[in-house]
Amino acid sequence: MKNKYIFYSRIISQKPDTAHEIHDVLCANGAANLGYSSVLVYPEPSRGSGNTLDLLNPFQPKQPDQSFVDFYDVQDKLKVASLPMPWPIDCVGGKFTASSTVVTRYYLPFHLLKYTKIVHTRDWNFVQAAIKNRIPTIYERHYFQKEKVPKAIAESPFLQVAVTQSEIIRQSLIEQGFPPEKVVWVHNGFDQSFLLRQSEQATAWRKELLKDEHQSLVVYSGALYPFKGIDVLIDAAKELPQVQFAITGGKTEQVTAYQQLAQDKQVENVKFLGWILPRQRLVSLFQAADILVHPHCSGKSANFTNPVKFFQYMASGTPIVITEIPPLMLFKDMPLAAVWCEPDNPYQLAKALKQALEIYPRKIEGYTNNIALAKPFSWENRAEKILSYVDESLRPPLIA
Repeated sequence: MKNKYIFYSRIISQKPDTAHEIHDVLCANGAANLGYSSVLVYPEPSRGSGNTLDLLNPFQPKQPDQSFVDFYDVQDKLKVASLPMPWPIDCVGGKFTASSTVVTRYYLPFHLLKYTKIVHTRDWNFVQAAIKNRIPTIYERHYFQKEKVPKAIAESPFLQVAVTQSEIIRQSLIEQGFPPEKVVWVHNGFDQSFLLRQSEQATAWRKELLKDEHQSLVVYSGALYPFKGIDVLIDAAKELPQVQFAITGGKTEQVTAYQQLAQDKQVENVKFLGWILPRQRLVSLFQAADILVHPHCSGKSANFTNPVKFFQYMASGTPIVITEIPPLMLFKDMPLAAVWCEPDNPYQLAKALKQALEIYPRKIEGYTNNIALAKPFSWENRAEKILSYVDESLRPPLIA
């Protein structure tokens, strides 16, 4: 029966710094939470090299294992289906031994097609193959479209919608051949777990992180790249020695490099926590903070970023210090418990943090305005909005 809502991701791992993979997983998880038969499908090189049955019957949706749940913080309705990629796939050169070829020419037409009602993916090869197999398709793209799109694909009735996360990316897709009426941009989302109050766990975080003379806790969560404003945040921390800063996320080598940078600059009030597992612990860490900080730098990357953490921050109910970058200016007029500041300036960031600490005392129950204003930006609401652009007859059926 063709009732599956297939989310295809080219790579699913459990390694730090996997923003695109997290996006794919939480998109599928949001649709599953709405009651669709949502299955996250992905190639898995480590599976099935010696198991013939796996190759003959590869599509086996199942509950994700506990390590997957801990890493991505998904709920129990999502199913996953890894596709075995035995040797020599992706081990030797050649088009016919590439995992993309195996997925699109073997697994999709012979094993996925008979179950699939609609596809949602960021993988362009999978988009083209799905359309050629007459499967309704949602294409998602987060970066500028640099090449012309084949007219037969762009104008196919099976390409239902192309989804981006900013107007500037939307325009690049239109310029390269997508019909304007098929291209929309929608914000990313937050997971529902961020709405759950975890006061005991938050208290435990504060006992762990607040030592010596530090009474206030400022938390940053996200990737550890310079354009994310980590250098600026370290410099701002130096201006506020009485405040404890905690930074989560990043690869091991990035954490080590920034620890060394903080040491070189004699900034002693910054702790790097690395990748928090299980991810559910981020919820209580956000609620433990006095302030959550969003220090993104200006520049090209700031023009089209649509950070998941901004909505997570809102949903936590904790006051936010927000850098004024284009994608976030839409929210400046909202009555948030927040202080805004210019990008790239550690002294202005420190000033904004000090101001936020003064005017927004920590509330165990969180600031209700932030929580209420976040609710329209859940992954579930995002999934509903995207499906509203799909012809009603082509939408997957609700099963629960």
